[in-house]
Amino acid sequence: MNRDNAIGLLDSGVGGLTVVREIFARLPAERIVYFGDTARMPYGPRPHAEVRSFAKQIIRFLVTQDVKLVIVACNSATAAGLPYYQGEYDLPIIGVIEPGVRAAIRHTKVKRIGVIGTQGTIASNAYEQLIKHYAPDVEVFSQACPLFVLLVENELVDTPEALSVAETCLRPLKEAGVDTLILGCTHYPLMSHVIARVMGPEVKLISSAEETAREAQNILQKLGLQQIKTAAGPRHRFFVSGPPAGFVRIGRKLLEREIEAYQVILP
Repeated sequence: MNRDNAIGLLDSGVGGLTVVREIFARLPAERIVYFGDTARMPYGPRPHAEVRSFAKQIIRFLVTQDVKLVIVACNSATAAGLPYYQGEYDLPIIGVIEPGVRAAIRHTKVKRIGVIGTQGTIASNAYEQLIKHYAPDVEVFSQACPLFVLLVENELVDTPEALSVAETCLRPLKEAGVDTLILGCTHYPLMSHVIARVMGPEVKLISSAEETAREAQNILQKLGLQQIKTAAGPRHRFFVSGPPAGFVRIGRKLLEREIEAYQVILP
């Protein structure tokens, strides 16, 4: 394992590309290998054991691509079993929950933090448990917003329906008076302008994508694995388990660059 190896990322679909976007901004010399499990998306309603099995399957694939770090760029997969993945491989594997938690605790002034995520992530209580571990005096208000993922994947974010869904889902958090809101799904930053419109300017949105990219950079620096060459430009690879057309269309828009994706049927 050396600095020339890639960073591997996995998600149920396009949501993890929000982490890729932040890595491009923070670590422009790094090479990315990304796997979006679009054929089995969404992960949120699935049992944790099933999601854990899917994630381990994808991590095995990423390891064959000679990665130096794996980012489980999916809150549902992180909540389902990050310690299991970390125990199976001799390389750093990080999730997207803890970086967001630490940032939210630093920001909140009224000690009232909201968390939105998929059914699986919210049901796991992973965010609440970790927040209480670091800051027992903070109140946590959690809300599942499963339709957000479908709105993103179907390119319906900028529609009246999306605003209506957001208003309904976020109402309990507005009423709770949170001043900090964790976007507990990597799809959700793609709806951040809608969420911000509903929550208002006084509520700070915490993107797990941004915080996770910062965490990845810190780890690579500590291990002496951060790539610093920029002359040739890195070559990125994107893989999906379903038809690639929709993924490529959203990915090009989000990343503001040309990408190609290749369908892989995992064993």
